[in-house]
Amino acid sequence: MQRDPLAFLTAVARAYGDVAHFTFGPQHLYLINHPDLIRDVLVTQQHSFMKGRALQRTKVLLGEGLLTSEGELHRRQRRLMQPAFHRDRLAQYARIMVEDAERTAANWVQGETDVAREMMRLTLSIVGRSLFGSEIQGEADEIGRALTELMDVFTVILNPFTQWLQRLPLPRKRAAGRAIERLDRTIDRMIAERRAPDAGRGDLLSMLLLARDEDGGGGMSDRQVRDEVMTLFLAGHETTANALSWTWYLLAQHPEVERKLHAEVDSEGPVYERLPYTRMVLSESMRLYPPAWIIGRLALEDVPIGGHTIPRGAVVMVSQWVTHRDPRWWPDPERFDPERFAAEPSWPKFAWYPFGGGSRTCIGEGFAWMEGVLVLAVLARRWRFELARSEPVRPRPVITLRPRGGIRMRAVRR
Repeated sequence: MQRDPLAFLTAVARAYGDVAHFTFGPQHLYLINHPDLIRDVLVTQQHSFMKGRALQRTKVLLGEGLLTSEGELHRRQRRLMQPAFHRDRLAQYARIMVEDAERTAANWVQGETDVAREMMRLTLSIVGRSLFGSEIQGEADEIGRALTELMDVFTVILNPFTQWLQRLPLPRKRAAGRAIERLDRTIDRMIAERRAPDAGRGDLLSMLLLARDEDGGGGMSDRQVRDEVMTLFLAGHETTANALSWTWYLLAQHPEVERKLHAEVDSEGPVYERLPYTRMVLSESMRLYPPAWIIGRLALEDVPIGGHTIPRGAVVMVSQWVTHRDPRWWPDPERFDPERFAAEPSWPKFAWYPFGGGSRTCIGEGFAWMEGVLVLAVLARRWRFELARSEPVRPRPVITLRPRGGIRMRAVRR
C-alpha cells in the first residue's frame, strides 16, 4: 500500500470485488468499487460518514477550510463561498484565464522544459488574480516550492503511524513549518490588500471578508478566511495544473487526438462554449489521471453497503483511479480515447467522478472546467509538446496525483 498504492488498490479491487476489506496497522479499511455503492457512500448515506482520519490530520496544515471542516461549519462556509463560483462570476474569471495563458504562451521559448512546473506556475497566477485579486506571478516559483514541501509532508501525515512520527524532529516536518510560514506571509499580504479602502470587491477574497450569513450568524474571522484561502490556494491550482500536465503528456503520445484538438482551437479560439472536443480531451485525461485519485470516509455508525455492514470506526475508501479504469465501464480502459465522451454517458454516474460527489462535491468544479479548457485552447493554438524522455512518467499519489519527477517535454512552436 505504501510502496505503490495505485497498483495495490487496483489489484485488491480486481481480486476481491466491489467491497473489499483489509487492515492497515490497527485500522480496518473497506475499498468500495461499484459506482452504485460509491453513490451510497458519497450521496445517499453521506451523513453516516465524515472525512477520514488521514485528511483530518491535514488540519495542522490547512486549518478548518472546506476540505477538512465538517458538519454545520462546513455547510456555513460553503454557503458563504458559493456566490464566488456563480456562473456570472465564472464569465469574469474567463478573461483572466485567457490573459494569463496568452502571457505564458508569449513568454515561452522552444526547447526542453518541465511541463508540470509550467502548469503549476500558470494556474497559481490564475488563482491569485481571479480568486484573490492579487498578482503573485513573481512569487510563483517560491510559492510552488512551499506547496511542494507541503505535499511531501502529506506522505508522512497520511501514514497510519503518524501520531508517533509527529513526535519526532523530522527534517520534513521542519520544512513543512517553514513552508506554512511562507504561504501565510502571502495570504496575510493578500488579506491586507483586500482590506484597504480602495481595494476591489469582485474577487473571492473580498467576498469572504465581506460575507455575512443569511441567518445572522455573522461573517468569517481572519483565521477562517486564512484557512479557506490556504485550502483554495492548494486545491485551486494544484488539481488543474495536474490535469493539464497529464493532458499534454497524453497528447504527445496520440498525434491523431492532437490534430483534432488543434483543428478545433484554431477554428474557434478561446471561447469556452465552442470547444466541445477540448473538453472531451480534458475529460478523458482526468479519467486516466484523476487529480483527486482517492476519497476516504470514516464511518460514524454501522452502515450497510452492498450487503455488508461497515462497522463504526472503519475507514471506507473509494478510488477514482480504480473505478475510472474498470473494464466493466470502460472498454480497453488503458487507451486514451476522448471520443468516449462524445455522446451521453452510457456508464453509471459514479463510474467517472473526478470532482467527487454529494454535498462535498468540489465547489470549484465550474472554475476548473473553464480554466482547463481555456488554458488548453490558448496554449495549443501556439505550442505543442513532444516527449523529451523515452521512459514513461509515473504518477505520484499524494493528496493529488502528481507526475513523479515532473514531465520533461520539448516545447515546439506551431
